Amino acid sequence: MTDYGHDLLFGVILTPDAHTPTGALDLAVLADEAGLDLVTVPDHPYRPDYLEAWTLLTAIATRTTSIRVLPNVANLALRPPALLARAAATLDLLSGGRVELGLGAGGYADAIADEGGPRRTPGESLDALSEAVTVIRGLLTPGQPVNFDGVHHHLRDARPGPAHPHPIGLWLGTVGPRALRLTGRIADGWLPSATRIPPHALADANRVIDDAATAAGRRPADIRRLYNLPGLSGDVSSQLAALTLEHGTGGFLFFVDSPAQIRALATTVAPRTRDLVAEARAQNPPNRERAR
Repeated sequence: MTDYGHDLLFGVILTPDAHTPTGALDLAVLADEAGLDLVTVPDHPYRPDYLEAWTLLTAIATRTTSIRVLPNVANLALRPPALLARAAATLDLLSGGRVELGLGAGGYADAIADEGGPRRTPGESLDALSEAVTVIRGLLTPGQPVNFDGVHHHLRDARPGPAHPHPIGLWLGTVGPRALRLTGRIADGWLPSATRIPPHALADANRVIDDAATAAGRRPADIRRLYNLPGLSGDVSSQLAALTLEHGTGGFLFFVDSPAQIRALATTVAPRTRDLVAEARAQNPPNRERAR
């Protein structure tokens, strides 16, 4: 059993349907008013039936007051990392420190190529993701100009900024063993989907991340574990508590499409899950050498 001891986060994944352009925005406002922690939207820039993710997140941030916003996950094949870093810093500044970054290597190779993006092999995409994290971290970290000469990304005397209020987390949506090792080495968080990493596979995946983190001189608990889950159906508090206590999952994001689901998550599922986890931790506190 592995509990990394993180405070629990609860949030939603909203469909950015271009046919009902204010739908996702209205649900995001409700999630904020209900007291949820995170609102996310998928990033598929090649889909004309979807609103563009970063524009929508900006609109959400301007209409909300406390909920954090992030792409789930940003398609780095179509988003130059230097520009993404500037955009994230800008929105973090404008929103009072409410931006995180979910990052992905970029699937759907044909659609990406059709939009003018690079056609990369899976291995090349993972290398590009690793380089992108270096670029983004460099431009989000105050200090001297950044130089970086990678295969896929480059910086020359690039000055960090704009200055932003809080450290923006880089949460990677990774699946395979090599990608999981990369997460352990460099990421602030892991953001898989249950459709790709089902609950029974979490233990093995976490073990790969933990071993890589330890080998890199990091604590496993330095990587927050989140989980994208299907639409909410009933009270799943006990199942979520088990995921936290057994696999260290510290954040849960649900695909939702109705106000009722958002209210149920905020008023029933989230508080009950927190209570169950608090009760268990009182009996068996997390190992603070691994968790914080």
